[in-house]
Amino acid sequence: MPKNTSVAAHLRRLLDLLASGAPAEDFGAVATEARRGGVGGDDLAEIEQATQAALRVRGALRQHQRREAELTALFDTAGDLAALRDLDAVLRSIVRRARMLLGTDTAYLTLPDEEAGDTFMRVTDGSVSELFQNLRLQLGEGLGGLVAQTARPYATPDYRTDERFHHTHSIDAGVLDEGLVAILGVPLLLGSGSGGKVIGALFAADRTPRTFSPDEVALLCSLANHAAIAIDTAKAMTDARVALAELAEANAVIRERSAAMQRAEESHDRLSDLVLRGGDVADVAAAVADLLEGDVTVFDAGGWPLTPTAHGAGGAGGSGTDEPKGVVGTDGTDDAAALVRAAEESRATAHAVVHDGRWVCAVLAGQEMLGSLVLSGRPDLDGPDRRLFERSSVVTSLLLLLRRSVAEAENRVRGDLITDLLTAPDRDPAGLVARGRNLGIDLNRPHLVLVASTDADVRDRLAGAAVQYLFGGDGVSAEHAGTVMLVPDSGATPGDAAGAAAEQLTHLVGAPVTVAGAGPAAGPRALADAHAEATRCLQALTVLGRRGAGGSAGELGFLGVLLGEDHDVEGFVTATLGPLLEYDDRRGTQLVRTLAAYFGCGGSLTRAKEELHVHINTVVQRLDRIQAILGPDWNSPENALELQLALRLRLLSLS
Repeated sequence: MPKNTSVAAHLRRLLDLLASGAPAEDFGAVATEARRGGVGGDDLAEIEQATQAALRVRGALRQHQRREAELTALFDTAGDLAALRDLDAVLRSIVRRARMLLGTDTAYLTLPDEEAGDTFMRVTDGSVSELFQNLRLQLGEGLGGLVAQTARPYATPDYRTDERFHHTHSIDAGVLDEGLVAILGVPLLLGSGSGGKVIGALFAADRTPRTFSPDEVALLCSLANHAAIAIDTAKAMTDARVALAELAEANAVIRERSAAMQRAEESHDRLSDLVLRGGDVADVAAAVADLLEGDVTVFDAGGWPLTPTAHGAGGAGGSGTDEPKGVVGTDGTDDAAALVRAAEESRATAHAVVHDGRWVCAVLAGQEMLGSLVLSGRPDLDGPDRRLFERSSVVTSLLLLLRRSVAEAENRVRGDLITDLLTAPDRDPAGLVARGRNLGIDLNRPHLVLVASTDADVRDRLAGAAVQYLFGGDGVSAEHAGTVMLVPDSGATPGDAAGAAAEQLTHLVGAPVTVAGAGPAAGPRALADAHAEATRCLQALTVLGRRGAGGSAGELGFLGVLLGEDHDVEGFVTATLGPLLEYDDRRGTQLVRTLAAYFGCGGSLTRAKEELHVHINTVVQRLDRIQAILGPDWNSPENALELQLALRLRLLSLS
C-alpha cells in the first residue's frame, strides 16, 4: 500500500471509531497498528496527533450527550408535572431519574412525619436493604437530618468516616447494611432563603467512594425542586377537593373555584407544552402576558432585560412586543439595581412581590438566582393568577438553564477558534475563516475586539461573566494569557463598547473589570493585530490608574498614537492642535508658530520674542489667547507634552 494511502486509511479508521462511539482504548490501537504496519516518522506522528484530537472530540461528544440526557430528563419531569395525577408515580420517576443521571447505585427521597417529629423514607430506587428502607431520622441526625435542618445540600465521599455529621447507631447500621459510602443530599424546598420551607430531601448515593461535582449538586437540586412542586401541587389539589366538598351548598363559589382551577391547569399545560415544543423565553413571556392580561418582561440576574416586553390583552402596550422599560424612573443601572433588590425580596419570601406598582418574581435554579419575571398592568393580581405567575418562573428557569448550557457549549467551541486565531493567525487563515463560518462567525466581517482583566482573586469569575454578558447575541469570548477576549456583535466604537462592557462586567463579577477595545478589524491577521493593540491599551489603562474603566487607544492621546496599530498621527495632531489651527486659518494669526517658538525656547518669553521678531507683549497676548482656546491647564506637564509632540509631528508631516 502506498505511504499516503496507508496514513489515510488509519485516519479514516479514527473517523469510523468516532462515528460508532467506540471505547477510548480502540483509538489507541490505531497508532499501534500503524506502527506495526511500518508507518513511521512524520506520518506516524500525524496519526498519533489525529488520535489525540479524536479522543478530545469523543470526550466533547460524550459530555454533550450527558448534558442532553440531563435536559431531556428535566423536560420529562416538567411533562410529568403538567399531567400530574399520581404523586407516588411522579416521585418514583424523579428518584429514578436522579439515580440514572448521576450514575449512582441508589437514590431515595425522605419526607417529614409531622406527628412523629422525624423524617422517613418515602421512595427508594436501587435499595436492597429492608433495614435501610425503613430508616427514620431525627432533625440534625446523619447527613439527611442535617439537610432537613439547615435546608442546604451536603455531600460526602465517605459518610462512615465523615465527622461533620451526627452519627447514630440506627443510621449507621442502615447505611452499613445498604453498603453506602458516598452520599449527596439536597433539600426539597418550597420557596428559598429565609422564607423557604423544607418539605423533604432527595439523595443519591454510591457504594464506593466518590466526590460529587458542583454540576451534579445543581442537577439534583433542580430535580428536588420538581419533587417539591409535585408535592405542593398534590397538596393544593387535595385542599381544593376538600374545599369543594365543604362549600357544596355555595354553588356560585364552587363554580368560580372550579373555573379558576381549570384555568390554572390549562395554563400550566400550555406553558409545559410550549417548553416541550422547543419554545424560547420570549415565547413563555408572551404566553404569560396573554394568560394574565398584562405586560411581562424577563430579566437576567443582573437586572438587564433578556426579552422585549410582551403585551397581553389588558396590558398597557396593547398587543405585540416592544423594548423593555425600566423598573423605576428611566433605563440604566439604577433600574437594574432596583430590580435585583426586588428579586432578592421575592426569593426571601418565596412569592412574587409588588415593587413600584409591578409584580416581580424571582427565577431560581436550586439556590442560584437566574433572573426575574416582571408583570405590570395587573395591580389586583389575585390568588390563582398570582400562583400562575409564580409557577411560570419554574418554566422560565428550565429554559434559561437550557439556554445557558447551550451557550456554554457553543462558547467553548468558539473559544478554541479564538485561541487558534490569536496564537497562529497566519498558519491557516482560510481554515480559520472556514471554521468560523461553521460556528456562525464571519471572520471576514469587521468585528470589534475587547480585552478584559480583573483582580487575580476573582479572575475565575470573569470568563463566566463574559459569557453572560454576550448571552443572547452572536458574540464570542475566550480566555487568553490571563485575560478574557470578547468579540461582541456591536456596531459601537471601540471606546464606547469597552466602556459598556466594563460597566456590566464589573457588576456581574462584583469587582472592578478593566476593558480595552480595538478595531473594527476583518480577517484573522487583522483581528489578531487588534487584540494585540487592545492588550497594549489595557496595560496603559492599568498604568494610568483607570482600573474598572473602559477605553481605546484613540482615547489615550499621544499614548494612543504609540499603542495604536495604525498610528493615527494626523488624527492626534488634529485632536490636539485643531482649535489653534482653525483659529489661525480664520483670523490669519500665528498662534501655532508662537506656541512652537515658546516651547522651543524652553518657555522663555524673551528668547521667544527674539525668534518671532515681535514685542514681548505680543508673545504674552498670543499665549493668553492660546490659554483662552485650550483652557487654563494647557501648560501643565501632561498637556505640554502632548502639545510638543503634536507640534513635532506636524512639522515632520510638513517637511
